[in-house]
Amino acid sequence: MTNFDQFDDDEENFKSKTQIKREMEELQELGKKLLGLSKNQQKKVDMSETLRDALAEADRIKQREAMRRHLQYIGKVMRTEDHEAIARRVALFDTTSAAYNKLFHQLELKRDILIGENSKEALADYLREHPEVEDIQQLRQLIRLSQKEVSQQGNTSNRKKLFRFLRETEERKLGLME
Repeated sequence: MTNFDQFDDDEENFKSKTQIKREMEELQELGKKLLGLSKNQQKKVDMSETLRDALAEADRIKQREAMRRHLQYIGKVMRTEDHEAIARRVALFDTTSAAYNKLFHQLELKRDILIGENSKEALADYLREHPEVEDIQQLRQLIRLSQKEVSQQGNTSNRKKLFRFLRETEERKLGLME
């Protein structure tokens, strides 16, 4: 056995300095996104107290260089976090993200199905999927008023209210709302 054989196993786990730096920059970027969230949204992201404290500390920092160093610290703290879960949760708050857009389009589709021809079946399916819905009467009324708007080709205020109802229900289910 040569001395080189002992390094074969390590090559699979080896990360270059560039790769490590790139990963660190990604974590810092995720930290910036976390800082961009409101305090209420930050509460809904699962993270350690150390990271919460680091985010709170960032509010006090005014100097650019100090903020740059603090973002590096946040990136360092993020290494011990479940950063993939944090990134998924942050994406649901980011209106430009694919996850947010997917959720938005799914809700539009649900609304259109509820307003459509088989609305009774669609409502029954929706209530099976969302047993946490408390105000079923309000949901039925919004569906009925939205159907009336569609048939009269009138304004869209009730369809918007129905969409808002569906969105709030989904956000509560995902833990994005109290």
